[in-house]
Amino acid sequence: MAQKPSIPKGTRDFNPAEVAKRNFIFDQIKTEFKKFGFQPIETPSFENSDTLMGKYGEEGDRLIFKILNSGDFLKKADAEAYKNRDSLKITSSISEKALRYDLTVPFARYVVQHQNEIDFPFKRYQIQPVWRADRPQKGRFREFFQCDADVVGSKSLWQEVEFVQLYDAVFSALKLEGVTIKINNRKVLSGFAEVIGEKDKLIDFTVALDKLDKIGEEGVKKEMLQKGISENAIEKIQPIFSLKGSFTQKIAGIKEILASSETGKEGIEELEFIEKAIAEMPLKTAKLDLDVTLARGLNYYTGAIFEVSAPEKVQMGSIGGGGRYDDLTGIFGLKDVSGVGISFGLDRIYLVLEELDLFPKAVTQNTKALFINFGDEEALYALKAVNKLRSESITAELFPDAAKMKKQMNYANKREVPFVILAGEEEMEMQKFTLKNMKTGEQEKVDFDELVKVLG
Repeated sequence: MAQKPSIPKGTRDFNPAEVAKRNFIFDQIKTEFKKFGFQPIETPSFENSDTLMGKYGEEGDRLIFKILNSGDFLKKADAEAYKNRDSLKITSSISEKALRYDLTVPFARYVVQHQNEIDFPFKRYQIQPVWRADRPQKGRFREFFQCDADVVGSKSLWQEVEFVQLYDAVFSALKLEGVTIKINNRKVLSGFAEVIGEKDKLIDFTVALDKLDKIGEEGVKKEMLQKGISENAIEKIQPIFSLKGSFTQKIAGIKEILASSETGKEGIEELEFIEKAIAEMPLKTAKLDLDVTLARGLNYYTGAIFEVSAPEKVQMGSIGGGGRYDDLTGIFGLKDVSGVGISFGLDRIYLVLEELDLFPKAVTQNTKALFINFGDEEALYALKAVNKLRSESITAELFPDAAKMKKQMNYANKREVPFVILAGEEEMEMQKFTLKNMKTGEQEKVDFDELVKVLG
């Protein structure tokens, strides 16, 4: 008995309608990327393992898909690690490559490798799939596309301002209203760790804080305690869990907490700069909000941190995120090249647009007209017209088989083709076509020029 076909968990097939909708999102994002001056690049699906490992923190490293070396991969395996069933130690000897976890680290590698060909500041966009060995759930997949835009070679905060505007431009183009662009600053988080006397536990502190939406305040505090952060230290930053009000009011609240931290105050100044600039150039549909618990858990952010949440009526995780990284290229030997970037979560954006019924109806419409096949002679007559219509940029096709009329009509209905064209002996003699509107059922005989007018 043949094995029932299946695909790995966390991956998906896409039917024509889904592909059309995904391409609609891609096109809107690409259009805005280009308007803002970003240039496209692409990098390989997999990288050398040492390019990726150690760049995302301990949790991120665990989610990287490793690729086994080709051939007899166990031949060069670490014998002692193999004997002890130590999977962590043996990995490096049996796997030299890995699927990319995101587009940012490969981009840093690209910048360093091609630094002599790049004009700085370099603005790039990249739309490609990434892979994570995560637990699949709604809106979370093991294979998914990221749509990234980054600028490297500039420390100017005007870049952060432009990224807030870029988010707003894309979501406005998608007619997705009520999106919240959350912002924080890594220096503010460093300031928190500093004032509570836990500077050396900054990573543990931020990783726990980043889980606030998932595990709640008590869950975050519990994890901090497990990581060795004292109850007294946690008590000092208690006010951040209940900060409310406008951007300005929240800033005032954290100024008190961070009064003794120079790093923290620097972060506050950067946040104020961005907020004041946006206030002068109001966003169209999105809202900018300060979230001082936002950490994003990634080691490479050093300044502003962004995370975009869907409208409140939709239960969905973040649909975008990013931030400033002052020395990401330093891990590959190129020091002091500051960068900042954002990412759009295509798959989650798709689910949100679907739930809110925001996809334009025309997005999934492909063939405008289907010619009925009555036989070889009629098919040739029809196909000549099909070719001429295509030259007029009108999508048309001929049913390939001279099947029963009912079958061909059912096919047109299932495909939601708006017009069917009949061309039998009578039409051929008159050099005309019978055009049927599948929605109204109306029919009329037209010549080719009239056909173009109706379908064009």
